[in-house]
Amino acid sequence: MVPYNAPTMELKGTQVLVTGAGGFIGSHLVEALVGHGCRVRAMVHYNSRNDIGNLALLGKDVQAAIEIVAGDVQDAGCVTAAVKGCSCVFHLAALIGIPYSYVAPRSYVSTNISGTINVLEAVRACGVARMVQTSTSETYGTAVRTPIDEDHPLQGQSPYSASKIGADKLAESYHRSFDVPVATIRPFNTYGPRQSARAVIPTVISQLLAGCASVKLGSLSPQRDLTFVEDTAAAFIAVAQCDAAVGQTINAGSGKTISIGELAQKIIAQINPQAKIEAAADRVRPDRSEVMLLLADNRKALRLTGWSPKVSLDDGLRRTIEFVRAHLDLYRVGQYVV
Repeated sequence: MVPYNAPTMELKGTQVLVTGAGGFIGSHLVEALVGHGCRVRAMVHYNSRNDIGNLALLGKDVQAAIEIVAGDVQDAGCVTAAVKGCSCVFHLAALIGIPYSYVAPRSYVSTNISGTINVLEAVRACGVARMVQTSTSETYGTAVRTPIDEDHPLQGQSPYSASKIGADKLAESYHRSFDVPVATIRPFNTYGPRQSARAVIPTVISQLLAGCASVKLGSLSPQRDLTFVEDTAAAFIAVAQCDAAVGQTINAGSGKTISIGELAQKIIAQINPQAKIEAAADRVRPDRSEVMLLLADNRKALRLTGWSPKVSLDDGLRRTIEFVRAHLDLYRVGQYVV
């Protein structure tokens, strides 16, 4: 394995593109890239409201430093126009809600697979020096061995995870077939400020801050590997700059796991120790679809890039609680968001 002090590509001062920039992780990556000294083009999904998503929550200085373009990764011409002139493309645009993938699976294929091939084709045509493909730990399914390394079998336990497996394999094929310089980052469960209520941590926090005496949750036994979003953004930059990461898939996780029930109790202890947990059948995933255990083997990331997470779970939860407290109006408390 190549050590992390191997040759690197310096992003500082270069033009970069982030697709899915208005999303949770995307907005934090945009912020981190600006701080790194990059010229950032932020692609958001077009809508008639001119809504730029989480980019609206960035500081005015960061907003002023970025170029925001609206479009759709399902449109090849739109993608090519956004990619032109960029030295690095971070591809984060995707449909990500797992429960909704049971409702509208074809839309996940259209966005996550067709959208990814449009980005790969544009990167290839424009001669981009580096692309980072965003995967997900959901592609592993329920662990058959732990910790989960990058050679773990891929299992499509939901239409969402299947679509991401397809996208990752397209990225792999474009590297092998056309020498496209793409590296795939596979984040485990990322959390932090700006995350939507479809994720468990802001769901628990928002219910508690709204004064609910009980917190409605689905399955409590699944175990997750949680990484604070600023650490995940740093992993994207580390992977992008690492020449040895090209053609590789790299996990970004904490290497620790906690059950949903234990996580909820940890949050309850910080906000309202008297609150109880209430089981909600409508929040439980279909049988054989729930991923029961995710635990990252993050040694490859450390060896190749020098990256490892810095923010503790307790500190990350505290910072997330502070954000939700200041933006409780963004959350529809008590309503299950798929």
